[in-house]
Amino acid sequence: MTTTSIQDLFAHNRAWAAQMERDRPGFFTSLVKQQTPKYMWIGCSDSRVPANQITGLDPGEVFVHRNVANIVVSSDLNALSAIQFAVDVLKVEDIMVVGHYGCGGVKAALENVRVGLADNWIRNIKNVRDRHQALLEAVPADVRTDALVELNVAEQVINVAVSTVMVDAWARGQKVNIHGWAFGVHDGLLQDLGITVSGEKSLEGAYKAAVQRIRHKWSRPAGGEPVTIEPRRNRQPGNGPA
Repeated sequence: MTTTSIQDLFAHNRAWAAQMERDRPGFFTSLVKQQTPKYMWIGCSDSRVPANQITGLDPGEVFVHRNVANIVVSSDLNALSAIQFAVDVLKVEDIMVVGHYGCGGVKAALENVRVGLADNWIRNIKNVRDRHQALLEAVPADVRTDALVELNVAEQVINVAVSTVMVDAWARGQKVNIHGWAFGVHDGLLQDLGITVSGEKSLEGAYKAAVQRIRHKWSRPAGGEPVTIEPRRNRQPGNGPA
């Protein structure tokens, strides 16, 4: 549908609601009774990356938190509150941290482009950039942003995992998996970045393996020295990005 005015949004909404009721009678009656999603999606605010449509899930099947460049830090009570509600109250079983290729926030961080107040938020991605400087310098310039998109996802998976919410959930035996994915705006496909953690013991190994995969995926060796992956400094719950 083409939208030309605010009123069109209401027209589209009524058409969608009517179509849903025709296709699935009683859908909204059942939806209002309870929210029981199995999944939480932590993604970018980019309007081209809608969680439900991408995954084919109905309203009520995925709990969503979005912000610029899918960042999770210990100072962001909004993100942590959403994670806490999803884990402790809704009992989600899987949390997906989802970046997307061509992310404007990641590109701004990589190229030191000033965008305004959001620069303070994007500083978190610059920390990721600086941590992996050697790897990124070995990556061709035309794919460097997408490599940083994947590195940022890996970092945010760990940030979720070391949050007090997850530490407490795993300590009481709750089964929650955290996955790192990336979405291709250019082709509509999700990519599993190969980083999934299910408890504190799996963090370091999963992180190192993910970084190595990203290095091999994006590097195009031309006879130079191999990239050395710097060890990740240990994080304690609540510390946020190193």
